[in-house]
Amino acid sequence: IAVQGTAEVLANPDIAKILFQIISIKNDPLAAKNDLNNKVNLLIDGLSQFEITADDVVASSVKVEKTGMDYIETGHQAPAEYAAIRTFEVTLKNIERVNDLSDFLLNLKVNAIQNTEFLSSKAELLQAQATQQALNNAKEKANVLANSFGTKVGEVLTISSTQKSVYSGFGAAVKKIDRVNPMSDSFPKARKNYLQQTVSFKSSINVVFDLEVND
Repeated sequence: IAVQGTAEVLANPDIAKILFQIISIKNDPLAAKNDLNNKVNLLIDGLSQFEITADDVVASSVKVEKTGMDYIETGHQAPAEYAAIRTFEVTLKNIERVNDLSDFLLNLKVNAIQNTEFLSSKAELLQAQATQQALNNAKEKANVLANSFGTKVGEVLTISSTQKSVYSGFGAAVKKIDRVNPMSDSFPKARKNYLQQTVSFKSSINVVFDLEVND
């Protein structure tokens, strides 16, 4: 008998990864690069207040691009501009300070926070739990089917096609929020209600069991 066991484990995230770019635009490429380096130094100095170490920061190399036009439509020469760009991914281990870190980055005039990903530090354990629950689900399904035909589930013949996935979003563990018109005077009072991020760990396993037929 062949069955597919599935399971999902939900958890509250305790880690956030923030992806952003720092860009400096100047008329001279060297000036753009130097200004970018100054912004990066301010960034590194300020990250310590969030208990973020060098191991929690991944950075790209500096890229300098020409962004201005050499000539405008009238044919007159216009000064070219150069953009110095560097991309960062920062891991914040205190998820309660996500907003504080975002405010800090915006105060540094970070051009764009491109993505914020919410994760769990217990990812391996939670994924293992989902896999075990998927196995248990497969056994339960096999037993129900086997009993329906007057047989018993025997040994496992094959286990295959294990599918694992992790999804971060607004899942089942959302707080109840009031329906509030954001333009009304009561909106500031409702800010204490918020959507809770969840991390979902899913597992899907195909199992083939032998059947023991009663004589």
